[in-house]
Amino acid sequence: MTTFALVGAGPGLGLAAARRFGAAGHRVALLSRSVQHQDNLVAELDRDDVHARGFTADVLDPASLTAALQEAADTLGPIEILQFSPVPRGDFMKPVLDTGAVDLDDPLAFSVKGPLTCVNAVLPGMRELGRGTLLFVNGGSAVRPNPQVAGTSIAFAAESAYVAMLHTALADENIHAAQLIVPGAIRPDAERSSPEALAELLYGLHTDRGGFRHYAEPMPDPQDGTP
Repeated sequence: MTTFALVGAGPGLGLAAARRFGAAGHRVALLSRSVQHQDNLVAELDRDDVHARGFTADVLDPASLTAALQEAADTLGPIEILQFSPVPRGDFMKPVLDTGAVDLDDPLAFSVKGPLTCVNAVLPGMRELGRGTLLFVNGGSAVRPNPQVAGTSIAFAAESAYVAMLHTALADENIHAAQLIVPGAIRPDAERSSPEALAELLYGLHTDRGGFRHYAEPMPDPQDGTP
């Protein structure tokens, strides 16, 4: 039995993804800063007969990420799937002309150093297994920079470049790196961007293993806001 490790565990997409991968037989490692959130999610998943456990880590603290992922592998079994989908902080989203150099420190640490730390932590185990999946979830500013949210636009673009390189570099090792772009808000009533729909899509990226970048729905036209 292998482990699905979720970095940025929360009650929306995180819980839905944990349910989907848990239903497929994977144990679930829930990484977040809040022990209370972890306990709540573990209780929810237990009702669905999903074996889950929480591990405390901060995306801005590389040592805590590495330690949590190692503990998860030691406790639950080797990590076959990593999903990196923490929600960026609101202060990452200043307009471009109000953004100074120091304002990029945390967004870049969050979206570039965080993913890199996680990948370096799980890659040896995936190589030992002979397979693995690395899933990264980003908003639309990863592919269409938004001047109103400069920090995430810059950091997501850098994360995209990193994941694209991983996709190419690891393909021959049966380790699949993919990015899911969610252009709009994740809402329970959304046809294609509800937590459950996105979780199913992420599971499909793991099993189908095709291509680098995927979209939950078409990007809206910047001129009129329609697809």
